[in-house]
Amino acid sequence: MPRIAPEQLTAPQQKWFASVRDGLQRETGKSLAEWVAIARTCPETAHRARLKWFKDTHGLLQNRASYVLGEAYPSAASWSEPDTLRDALWTDAASRAILDAVEALVLKLPDVVIGQRKGFSAWSRTYQFAAMRPLKGGHARLGLAVEPGADPRLEPARKEGWSERLKGAMVLSAPGEADARIGKLLRYAWEGS
Repeated sequence: MPRIAPEQLTAPQQKWFASVRDGLQRETGKSLAEWVAIARTCPETAHRARLKWFKDTHGLLQNRASYVLGEAYPSAASWSEPDTLRDALWTDAASRAILDAVEALVLKLPDVVIGQRKGFSAWSRTYQFAAMRPLKGGHARLGLAVEPGADPRLEPARKEGWSERLKGAMVLSAPGEADARIGKLLRYAWEGS
């Protein structure tokens, strides 16, 4: 979590990460180095189990614990290596082709920040305006920061794991579905971010 290139973050995200880092010692009484040493004593090996251990044993909550764990256990598939995350997520060639088609539309918009996460690819301006994750069978689910009524193909976004700002979602089954109408929806979402 901590070693993320600034160009992968929006200005509010950069400010948030800095506040997590800067407040760690002030608010916990321990430096990052001390927390990293504690993290390395954790008997758990899975990330979620380590987060629970930090909360239960030391009262360190998810954001700070994730920050510390990112320092203590840097992995190849972390935010600091978005291409590795992207390749690990988009393994299906058909889904990846959909991602590439949608991203070609996204990149026509100015000031876009590409954010790759373990479970989805995201695009932001000031705030996240769109995200996409692969589905089984060579499909992809696109979430947009627009209300579902903006297009008949949109449905309400479920608990997707991406930003709660993304209110509408749709399944894309082929790269050709990333058409001018999707481009307009992306622009509309981008304008609101």
